[in-house]
Amino acid sequence: MTLSTIILLALAIGAGFGAVLHEGFPLWVVPLDHYLLDPLGQAFLRLIQFVVVPIVFSSLILGLTRIQNASEMGRYTVKLLSSYVVTSVIAVGVGLGAAIVFHPGVGLTGLVPLKVETAVAAPDLIEWLVALIPTNPLMALSTSNLLQTIISGALIGIGIQRSGQAAAPFVAFIESVYVISEKILFLILYLAPVGVFALMASVIAQQGIGILVRLLDYMVGVVFAIGLLIAFYAIILAILKVDLPHFFKSFYPSLSLAFGTASSNAALPVLLQNSKVYGLSNTIASFAIPLGTALKRDGMAVGQAFNAIFVAQLYDIPMTPSLLLSIALSTILVSFSTAGVPGAGIVMMTTIFTAAGLPLEGVAILAGVDRLMDSFHTLLNVIGNVANALILERWETPNETLKLDGTASASDLA
Repeated sequence: MTLSTIILLALAIGAGFGAVLHEGFPLWVVPLDHYLLDPLGQAFLRLIQFVVVPIVFSSLILGLTRIQNASEMGRYTVKLLSSYVVTSVIAVGVGLGAAIVFHPGVGLTGLVPLKVETAVAAPDLIEWLVALIPTNPLMALSTSNLLQTIISGALIGIGIQRSGQAAAPFVAFIESVYVISEKILFLILYLAPVGVFALMASVIAQQGIGILVRLLDYMVGVVFAIGLLIAFYAIILAILKVDLPHFFKSFYPSLSLAFGTASSNAALPVLLQNSKVYGLSNTIASFAIPLGTALKRDGMAVGQAFNAIFVAQLYDIPMTPSLLLSIALSTILVSFSTAGVPGAGIVMMTTIFTAAGLPLEGVAILAGVDRLMDSFHTLLNVIGNVANALILERWETPNETLKLDGTASASDLA
């Protein structure tokens, strides 16, 4: 079996182990989770985070050295952001429409809210945009601020272009950083099955399967909506003459890791490697993939729009045009500022519910299954990120075909 297959198998075994622990040995849940499962899962995520910033920073700079001038980078940015906005609007529309059709919250009673910490203050758009500009590139790297790291890398890349041969030693150093980080990543990935097992076992052991049964209609509806948007992207890629079997085979390792960890950031290093296996332009991949990981959240857009309608139905709140507009706008805006880590959906859910005037108790009700649904959200996040990068490549080379011969194997990384 490839490493990616083993990761998915570890995910299933972790869920089964957690269910047995919750139902058969409830007194063991807290100590076993505290001393074993949670530490193992968090340690794996921290190891992945260890290589995220150096790989993103170095690959971005190396990619920008291949861009001919600053105007070309500006063109990439404008096209990417335009594509992000259009597809995010479609994602929110799919989430709203699926929830209205499925109406999973209608007639549902007896749900007991969990106690969760919520941050109700919605982010200020202007402050968020200003905060994207780093005051210290080393601080951006040390704090793992992905957007500031991307902007720092872009500015340094422009400086390298204007410095000519004088920057050659620095570029050689950056190449060494990338190669070293890549080798470290390969070592860390062999621990992925253990980390994924621990993460899933921890969630199921604490929550049990009872809440999954109560919210089964809700979960099926979210997965259906996510499947619709994946189908939408598949149609777009097919129109662009992308070889879909080769596409999913090439990105299978990063998709499985994203699903298992529920973290776009954790999957990012592998995603950059998979883009090479697929044959995506190095210049576009090193720029678009990190930017999409930091900004593009199709899974969150679909899921949180669905969540908002579910809670409105649960509390018998009328579906007025103003409510739908508030949900749509707040979901789009907040999705661009959500961290790509597990649990970020809770904060996003809170800000959207606050902006739309929905009861915050709904956040506590959905908190029990949020981590499980995060896996599906993250899967769509990664697919949307790559699809938009491919759209940019096709946009830049309209007379060329993106269909590859499929000779590279996605199992190369395993």
